[in-house]
Amino acid sequence: MRFPSHITRVFGATLLVSAITNTLSAQVDSLRSHLTQRIAATPGAVVGLYYKSLSSGELLTIDSDSSFHAASTMKVPVMIEFFRQVERGGLSVDQPVLLVNQFSSIVDASPFSVAPIDDSDSTMYLRVGERVSARELVERMIVRSSNLATNAVIALVGAAHADSTAHALGARNIRVLRGVEDGKAFQKGLNNTTTARDLGALLEAIEKHTAASAVNCDTMLAILSRQEFNDEIPAGLPPGTRVAHKTGSITAVLHDAALVYPPGRSPYVLVVLTRNIPDERVARPLIADLSRLVYEHVTGATGPVSR
Repeated sequence: MRFPSHITRVFGATLLVSAITNTLSAQVDSLRSHLTQRIAATPGAVVGLYYKSLSSGELLTIDSDSSFHAASTMKVPVMIEFFRQVERGGLSVDQPVLLVNQFSSIVDASPFSVAPIDDSDSTMYLRVGERVSARELVERMIVRSSNLATNAVIALVGAAHADSTAHALGARNIRVLRGVEDGKAFQKGLNNTTTARDLGALLEAIEKHTAASAVNCDTMLAILSRQEFNDEIPAGLPPGTRVAHKTGSITAVLHDAALVYPPGRSPYVLVVLTRNIPDERVARPLIADLSRLVYEHVTGATGPVSR
């Protein structure tokens, strides 16, 4: 029995689409297998991973809805809220802020301070008592992960507002409750938490200019691209690959949330959250290896990364 030529063409096209879909699905399955094998090779590791291609929408998740202590990744929604309030006219990027090292606990409003020894940017403490521009505080909050600058910015924008904005942008399970080193809140379990999917949604919103105006989203991407701690996701990429990202760490917890821009290709989101790894010298290579595996999947490149 012979079918009309137009039916034959449609049937052939359907088979081609099906073959392509099956091939892509097999490739994603292969990537998942490699990722899970690498995670399993780190005893006790708990990992939440979220990968999404922003051009094709290809998505791979591993426990992406599991909740983790957010550590310094919570500074991303705080930054977003800052620029949204600037757009509404409530704040100015150049407004001077008197830098103090005294903040109020969310438990009972009692005062607490942050310690230079626990801060990755101890130089900011030399500025206490000075007026510092809000722009510089936001910059230091991200690129050097300054805890002092972070608490100063949260005092400006309000943790609850950052939390609400994050939820509105699709990060439905994130919790931005407080600043850094609020000991009384920590003792009561009132911690900032996030999931890999939540951070992925926020980074996608920044890249797609839906988190704020296009100008301010580009400003945020530039700040994230100046991140000075690059031993996790960037370490798994070829040298010179652009990465806009934010790291976070506390005891036995290490995270990195990134937009990766492979040369000549559309960006992708990769978020890797880890816990139960007491030694960062073990957690860092794990995150870097997961990053390398995703990059190889996206680009087809293989072989060790030389840095």
